Amino acid sequence: MRHLLALALLAGGAAGGAEPARSGFDFMSRPLQAMQRDDTLNPGMLWVQDGLARWSQSAGTAGKSCADCHGATPDVAMRGVAARYPAWDETAGTVLNLADRIALCRRRHQHAEPWEPDSEPALGLAAAVALASRGLQVVPPADPRLDAARSAGERLWRQRIGQLDLACADCHDRLAGRRLGGSVIPPGSANGYPTYRLEWQALGSLARRIRNCMTGVRAEPLAPDSAELRALEAYLALRDRGLAMESPAVRP
Repeated sequence: MRHLLALALLAGGAAGGAEPARSGFDFMSRPLQAMQRDDTLNPGMLWVQDGLARWSQSAGTAGKSCADCHGATPDVAMRGVAARYPAWDETAGTVLNLADRIALCRRRHQHAEPWEPDSEPALGLAAAVALASRGLQVVPPADPRLDAARSAGERLWRQRIGQLDLACADCHDRLAGRRLGGSVIPPGSANGYPTYRLEWQALGSLARRIRNCMTGVRAEPLAPDSAELRALEAYLALRDRGLAMESPAVRP
């Protein structure tokens, strides 16, 4: 059944006649939607500007910048890149999200230490790269090496966890659009990360959001660099196929 669901999602639909994927943007208030649409109001653009500055900065013992390899700005060379992650990395032999790929590039090509996950520089550069794909559709790679991770991610999505005995699917599939404590429950789409959340008053990664959800149901959160977390991200990208990239998105 799960294999059939994956095939249906890759074809652009969902199994069993389910509704197509929807962005959390559709469930927000008009003022928040306006904040995301206007780059002069979107707080996430502050991180983008920092990332654009770092794009041209030399780093590591190699003394190279991103611009040395990819061009003066990411808007051309990185167009469409973020829409294809998570992806399989041949050399690493595992699934990488966009932040992982940036960290690996720093280590391989700049001979620099990667930034800490969800640190200001890591989020800024990831947001600048993701912005180059804004408006493009999420296109999960048709790579069979991702199948195992996607299947594991779906199992995790449907697995009840924590003291509240809830699965991701309980809220973000079955109850999406309803209200919890006055807030609308979003469908769990991941097409806007890195995302500025009003709750955080900061930009944050999808990994941070998933870990927050796990804490919310009183479960032990996954490690930020765990294979399980990457599997969930790979599955979410599969669910989001066809949605427009929004990063840096704004969320409540």
